[in-house]
Amino acid sequence: MTYEGSPGTTRKWPAGERAVTAGKVMVGWVALLWLLEVVDVASGHALDRFGIQPRDPSELADVVPAAFIHFGFGHVAANTVPLLVLGFIAALSGVRRFLAACALIVVADGLGVWLVAPAHTNTAGASGLIFGLFGFVLLSGFVERRPLGIVAGLLVAAYWGTTFLAGLSPANEGVSWQGHLIGLVAGVAAAFVFRRGPRTQP
Repeated sequence: MTYEGSPGTTRKWPAGERAVTAGKVMVGWVALLWLLEVVDVASGHALDRFGIQPRDPSELADVVPAAFIHFGFGHVAANTVPLLVLGFIAALSGVRRFLAACALIVVADGLGVWLVAPAHTNTAGASGLIFGLFGFVLLSGFVERRPLGIVAGLLVAAYWGTTFLAGLSPANEGVSWQGHLIGLVAGVAAAFVFRRGPRTQP
């Protein structure tokens, strides 16, 4: 087995080690989200101010932090399972590649929300990243012509496809469908930007 250390390069990495590393990254990521929500509740929701309020220049500083802040335990709980599963699948192809894809998705999604979200709203949460990872996992296998990646993408689409389509509907009150859509587009773009080169033979 191989993984991508940097664009165009691969090195050996046993499948078991790859899975353990991906699992540790995602458990740590989700644990951080829950810890931040505990701090938010304990502080009287002081962290909610790190959400994105559109078209206010000072809010550009919150483009990244907003992806880690949630509005209550129910909010973070709803994002936990899809983030764990999609993040784990995406990280299996290499943690550096995964983190680079996440950075692109978070920044693009945050800037998009800042530009197009309705006035007088405050947008936060990992759902934009989750939609991005959905697009990333769905397309990566096809872009790279890797059978296992294609199978993973099809399985994810079969299980969650209708749920994600519903999340793009403007009819969902209190949900940033704009953030979901922008995140999805950013994830598709990341699948092309960070596509892996041909496998190297041992």
